[in-house]
Amino acid sequence: MDKVIKLILGLLTAFLKAKPTIPTSEAVVPPQEAAERLSEVHGLGLIKEFEGLRLKAYLCSAKVWTIGYGHTKGVKQGDTCTQAEADAFLVEDVKWVLTAVERCVQVPLTPGQRAAINSFVFNCGATALRTSTLLRKLNAEDYKGAADEFPRWNKAGGKVIKGLVRRRTAERKVFLS
Repeated sequence: MDKVIKLILGLLTAFLKAKPTIPTSEAVVPPQEAAERLSEVHGLGLIKEFEGLRLKAYLCSAKVWTIGYGHTKGVKQGDTCTQAEADAFLVEDVKWVLTAVERCVQVPLTPGQRAAINSFVFNCGATALRTSTLLRKLNAEDYKGAADEFPRWNKAGGKVIKGLVRRRTAERKVFLS
């Protein structure tokens, strides 16, 4: 498992540092590596899209000080970071997500399912996944039932949050893809 996590973190780091390029016929990626990249980059894309990048600390909808792409550990009012620091926080934060998903999920996942679950855990936390009906249904191989649980996780502080409704809708769509 450590080798897999190191490989994924290496890919994440490369993705974050990569400059956009125009594809050419010489740029051929082996199928296994392409599948791994698609799975993890897609999850990273969901995380980055919904967390957004903020270089100055702010109170999120759950009233937690946050910076970068949803980084909360040790963040306090007035903190700032650079783009590079936000990217480094994201790579570090994704480590625990990958570990939590690996420990909790006992069934095979498609790249889309893994991406959606990674985004969900990044946002809601490992305890939320571990104690959820979503995980119970997923581990029972009720993939449709698990997908139907995403929309239930749309609240912060007891209130429905439009951004969480959008995020859960996107995660469900990716999960079913």
